[in-house]
This record gives sequence, C-alpha cells and structure tokens, in this order.
Amino acid sequence: MARKRRAAIQLNSPQRKAFEYVMLLAGSLVLATSFNLFLNPNKIASGGVAGLSTILHSVFGLSPAVVQWACNIPLFLLGFKLFDKHYSLKAAVGSIILPLCVMLTSHLEPLTTNPLLASIYGGIGVGLGIGIVFRGRGSTGGFAIASQILHKFTGLSLGVCVAVFDGMVILLAGIVFDPEKALFALIALFVTSKTIDIVQMGWNTSKVAYIISNEIDTVREAILYDLDRGLTLLDAAGGYTGDERKVLMAVVSQSEVSRLKIMVRSIDPDAFVILCPAHEVLGEGFRAG
Repeated sequence: MARKRRAAIQLNSPQRKAFEYVMLLAGSLVLATSFNLFLNPNKIASGGVAGLSTILHSVFGLSPAVVQWACNIPLFLLGFKLFDKHYSLKAAVGSIILPLCVMLTSHLEPLTTNPLLASIYGGIGVGLGIGIVFRGRGSTGGFAIASQILHKFTGLSLGVCVAVFDGMVILLAGIVFDPEKALFALIALFVTSKTIDIVQMGWNTSKVAYIISNEIDTVREAILYDLDRGLTLLDAAGGYTGDERKVLMAVVSQSEVSRLKIMVRSIDPDAFVILCPAHEVLGEGFRAG
C-alpha cells in the first residue's frame, strides 16, 4: 500500500500561523495605502473606524492613525472574551498593525482628486486588503469587533450589525461634509464588498463542498464542531470498483472556504474535494428566505 502523504502545512503548525500573520501584515499595508492614496484625502468615509478617522481628521485635524488606535484598542478589550485565543491574538495584532501602516504611509501623495475615481479605486484597494486579511483568517479589529459584540447581545445577523455601524459613519459623513460625499462613500463601500467577494471566492458568496475521504468520520467531526457548519452524508458508490462509501456535502460562506480546505488537507491529504458555486443559499447560518 502506498504511504499516505502528509499535509504540506498543518492547520495549526508554526508555518501556517506565520503565514497568516504575513497575510495580516500584507493586507493591512494594502488597506492603509489605499486609504491614504484615495479615500482620506478626498474625504470619503466609507464606513468603519477608518471612515470615522477620516471625519475626525477633517474636522479636528486629528491623526487618522491615532483615532484608529483610540477606537480599536477599547473595542478589542470589550470583545476579547468573544473570541478563541488564536483569533484574539490576531485581532489584537491587527488592531495595532493597521493604524501603524496608516501612519507609515501617511506621507503618500493622493493619486487623484476626482471623488468618483477615488471611491472606485479606494474601494478596490480596501477590499483587496481586507480580503487578504480574511484569507489569513485574521481581523483588523475596529467595527468588525463592534459588530460581533452587537450580534452577540441583540441576536441581529452579523451582516445587519456591520451595516448598522457602516451606515452610521456614512450618515455622519453626509452631515459633516455634504450629501454628495456620503453618496461617494456608498460607492466605495459597495466596491469594497464586491472586491472582498472576488478575493475570497470569485463572484460567488457561498460554495457547496463535496468531500470524499478515507477519514470521513474525522472530517465530519471537524466540520461539525471546529467549523461549526452542518453537513449531509450522501450514499455513493465508486464508478470503477462499485464499492459503497459516504460523501460529505457542506455549504460554507466566503470566509470559511480557506479554513475548510486547510482543515480537510490537514486530516487527509489524499481527500477528493469539489467546490461548486452556490448562487443562493437559504437556511440557518445563511440568508433567510
């Protein structure tokens, strides 16, 4: 019998953790660069703590990096108990690293003074940065943590909670600047969300995963209890051998695809995994019907 290959990078190996921190740093740098090249100099506050820092910088002359630190650190401390140890550490690092990158790139000259171009390209850059951070299973802190706190104590969906905080910032920008700036901020927010989707999963927000593995029970438990997703066991038979076996089917969101692949690969490097686009998913954990 052929010897089973070992996974190249184990899920919780030092190499994988180092890679995730590199992704967190790279994503933060891309996000901060886009913020200073496009959004902040054009007064486009497209939600989040970064958007709030743009408003306070314009009105009071406060450093955006200092404002972001002042918001991120208390929010992280409030939400510390909501996360597991590994995620908490990365959220803490992200809360510090992103404002530091904003400070280090603050000397960059804006590439355009056209607010429409700034909204589009700033939104792309921010979405690219956040997408890279998500691929590393990280967080840049800020209102992402505030949204999870609100989600926990109100029962509102996480998407609604994120929209609440982003909407408040954009509304404030419309009052402080002018309604037109708020409209440009909405464009930037839309482009950001679409770019995150592309970085994570192409144009689709969910995937259906079919998994064939010789370690089917271990993979099933990992999906149920580590990924916290439901699944279905399908009866199947090998086309060549005719041997009966089980196939796992699970639907995962955009932020879980990378983790699912790493998880399955770490358990069974020889597993056969098929990921199919799911254009609309209704049910628990996804959108309501």
